[in-house]
Amino acid sequence: MKRTSLATAAAAMAAGSMLLAPAAGRAQALPKQIDASVKDHLTMRSDGGRVGDFIGQSEEILTETHGPALDSVATFKPVAERSGAVASNAALLFSSRHQVTLGNPEGDVTLVEFFDYNCGFCKRALSDMVALLHDDPKLKIVLKELPVLGPESIEAARVAVAVRMEDPSGKKYLSFHQQLLGGRGPVGKERALMAALDQGLNLAALERDMASDEVRATIAENIKLASAVGISGTPGYVIGNNFVLGAVGVTALRARIAAARGQRMN
Repeated sequence: MKRTSLATAAAAMAAGSMLLAPAAGRAQALPKQIDASVKDHLTMRSDGGRVGDFIGQSEEILTETHGPALDSVATFKPVAERSGAVASNAALLFSSRHQVTLGNPEGDVTLVEFFDYNCGFCKRALSDMVALLHDDPKLKIVLKELPVLGPESIEAARVAVAVRMEDPSGKKYLSFHQQLLGGRGPVGKERALMAALDQGLNLAALERDMASDEVRATIAENIKLASAVGISGTPGYVIGNNFVLGAVGVTALRARIAAARGQRMN
């Protein structure tokens, strides 16, 4: 596996902090802890060598996927441009083979949520998604892992994709998802695996899936999609052709869903 220098990884993360800046203080993006993590690792690796286990098997996600994404979105996209980007990426946004689909798979409106398991605002927004799932039988919900908050988030996302691979129905994934976002403290590989095991999933199968190309392809696709539509932090939503950034609350999300339904009828 290709290795990446610390300087390259640090540069990618620094660039990411500009792309993933909070909108109106509500969307949580790359925090200071990433810079601290890089500095700590530099201190431990005074030889200035390779990243090594810093981001484990997910190194190429930052260098081969984050890099192009960061380069392609230098500024926040205007509303009209975002709507066009949603339309041109609709197939992957709403019906990708790599996604988790909840609710009504034939729903008249699709809500896509990009999230990070270490995002405090995503934790707040969990109840919004659950309420919509339970109260709106015509809504299709798509969940996309967007691990922007450092190495632990990447590892948690890798476990999440493995859970999805082992649970095509999405039922165990939803319980896993709620357990991680509903808990306190940082979420990494160990905690994510424990949550997966709580759902009765097999550890050997999960470990095998985590090392698969499917995990890498899923996270790579999600990062590229977020970049394409101008998602600048988590949580980020796409509802129909509309774009919502931040934990805006269930009332605001319902209003956007209603607006999307109105657009379909016109």
